Amino acid sequence: MKIDSHIHITPPDIIRDFKKIGEKEPYFRLLSETPHNRFATYEEAAAHLQENAFDKGVVFGFGFQDMGLCRYVNDYTMEAVRQYPERLIGFMVLPVRHPEMAKEIRRCYEGGLRGVGELFPEGQRMDLATLHQTPFKNYLQEYRLPLLLHTNENVGHIYAGKSKVTMQEVEAFLRYHSELPIILAHFGGGLLFFELMKEMRAALANVYYDTAAAVFLYDKAIYRVAREIGILDKILFGTDYPLLPISRYRESLAELNPKEQAKVLGENAAKVLSL
Repeated sequence: MKIDSHIHITPPDIIRDFKKIGEKEPYFRLLSETPHNRFATYEEAAAHLQENAFDKGVVFGFGFQDMGLCRYVNDYTMEAVRQYPERLIGFMVLPVRHPEMAKEIRRCYEGGLRGVGELFPEGQRMDLATLHQTPFKNYLQEYRLPLLLHTNENVGHIYAGKSKVTMQEVEAFLRYHSELPIILAHFGGGLLFFELMKEMRAALANVYYDTAAAVFLYDKAIYRVAREIGILDKILFGTDYPLLPISRYRESLAELNPKEQAKVLGENAAKVLSL
């Protein structure tokens, strides 16, 4: 089974009016106005998966600060899952400190969504250091929902969407939520390298890393490094489509042997998603 674990879908009217929405959503504006940005409907995402012989894809809307917009894109994701039940797996987005957070999680779960994310700690003002003081964790546990969290490296070149959230903040969040399956986007901003530390390997037992946008960020040798660290079973293939198509990852995945590719391309994600 092949699974793309990181696909963004956007309702047609938001695609049409993205500049207007960006006036009230600074992080969305930052990302949507970059020359590299792309939008895709769920029909386009499903077609892309089929064209590349992928069995399933995890789809989600943009994580806004506004609960109304989150509800709207969650509705669209639920529609996507209804239209393509065998190919698309839906995640929900939400502002985690909103008073109606629990209500939205319940609504989306009942509507067929089976995870939370991609959430943006800085873009949605989550404050990872104190999030454990909210009931958010309890609802993730109740509904057995994996969480996809945006992370990025704290060094290197600046690009649109690169946040100032530190590895220390991410680590603290993970320690407080160690019971949950958490997927860190973009190879965890490099946090995976610290799994070489025995204490971190234990603390990150339920943490996974997706490959979204890796083509822009890391040398293809990162797959060999993950093998040497011993964490290939924690790497989930994700494209960040429509930013990048599946085809852009084929050269780097050639660093792995066929058995290892099978794990990264789907077997690992299937376990996380309980498929």
